[in-house]
Amino acid sequence: MSSTTDTSPEQLDENQTLTLEVDVENVSTCERKVKVTITREDIDRAFEEAIGDLMPTALLPGFRPGRAPRRLVSSRYKSELKDQVRSKLLSDAMSQVTEDQKLAPISEPDIDLEAVVLPDEGPLKFEFGIEVRPEFEMPKWKGLSINRPSRDITDEDIDDSLANVLRDRSRLVPFSGEPKTGDLVVANLRFLDGDKVLSHAEEVEIVVRPKLSLADAELSGFDALVKNAKHGDTVQATVTISNEAAVEDLRGKDVTVEIEVLEVKKLEPPELSAALLSELGEFKSADDLRTAIRNQLESQLEWHRRKQVRQQVSSALTASADWELPPQLLRRQAQRELERAILELRRSGFDDDSIRRHVNELRQSAMASTARSLKEHFILERIAEETGVSDVPSDYDEEIRAIANQSGESPRRVRAGLERRGLMDVLRNQIIERKTVEMVESEAKFKDTPFDFPKPDAEAIDHAVCGVVVGEEQN
Repeated sequence: MSSTTDTSPEQLDENQTLTLEVDVENVSTCERKVKVTITREDIDRAFEEAIGDLMPTALLPGFRPGRAPRRLVSSRYKSELKDQVRSKLLSDAMSQVTEDQKLAPISEPDIDLEAVVLPDEGPLKFEFGIEVRPEFEMPKWKGLSINRPSRDITDEDIDDSLANVLRDRSRLVPFSGEPKTGDLVVANLRFLDGDKVLSHAEEVEIVVRPKLSLADAELSGFDALVKNAKHGDTVQATVTISNEAAVEDLRGKDVTVEIEVLEVKKLEPPELSAALLSELGEFKSADDLRTAIRNQLESQLEWHRRKQVRQQVSSALTASADWELPPQLLRRQAQRELERAILELRRSGFDDDSIRRHVNELRQSAMASTARSLKEHFILERIAEETGVSDVPSDYDEEIRAIANQSGESPRRVRAGLERRGLMDVLRNQIIERKTVEMVESEAKFKDTPFDFPKPDAEAIDHAVCGVVVGEEQN
């Protein structure tokens, strides 16, 4: 599509509006390629304005400041003026095009500024790419049928959670027998593509569980693989590198993992003494500790409930969303989604070890799930706009207080950390989306369904078979 904006000289002087020839090409649902032509009249006008701004301070030999002839100032500062005019024209033109063409950018324009040359004669022509909000038909979002997980926290739940708390403070005892589920092995890992070593990890401590989760692969049957292994034994298995791995050539490839068992250890949990109760949170009794664990489980149950409800909302909203998204946008959003998920885990009371296990799981699925998550984001954004959902200062205070309560840090420190890491926009998106989902839920029809807390069947280690983790910079 192309368009031309004509403006009278009087309007030019008053509003500084450019007369542009614009051609917009729809590359994809979210991508536009824009070609722009700026007239010679606008270029000359911009030069005259720039020279006029410079005249009062221009310094030329033989002339007092502001007294040099206009022609000499223009000649002496020609290069600086051209750079200034080019920069201003490009900035003004892109802003005007965005507004006139009703583009809704979601990223900075992709343009090589140094490649744009301001001509001495004739018009200025340039082009840029830009990612915009997609246009799509809104799905039906009122009256969704949602299954809502529900359960009562039992004494057995508290016993299991308490056992995990004590496990983190257990003493490791060397063991000469065969490792069983829950035991710990110290091992060297090597990942091979034929004879080529892709990566290795030395003296890794791994809890024996049915699955070993890596940053870009999973080893199922890990417990069975090492159950007969003792000190000095080496076992082998095959793992498949995920399709979201950072190294494109290795995606989907089967590679060999060698596990050299160096040591087997068992965990001896400590007694729940008064000293340990004090260390765990200055609890006066075991009952106080169990009450705190119950409250934490309630928070985690709520997190799981929100997660499952959110997944159902997402599936319902995106079921008919068959429009495509640009790859760069997907990669950026995958990292943002990972950061958002970590914030949510912290808010819900998960400790650092639990978060690390979840992060590995989330990282593996981030790229695969990001397309749907991003489409859901755009749909929720439209719903928020149409229904007036917005953020207010108290929303941030509430979120930050929740994170602070769970992390043991002051709200001021939490806020400073979020600002320092540039995560306030992530927090804002999280607030808007949560409030919008809550509104969608308020219009939904719910059916309570039984829920069981997931048992840890996987041990996660932050090691990539390819040597590069998704989201990290590659050299």
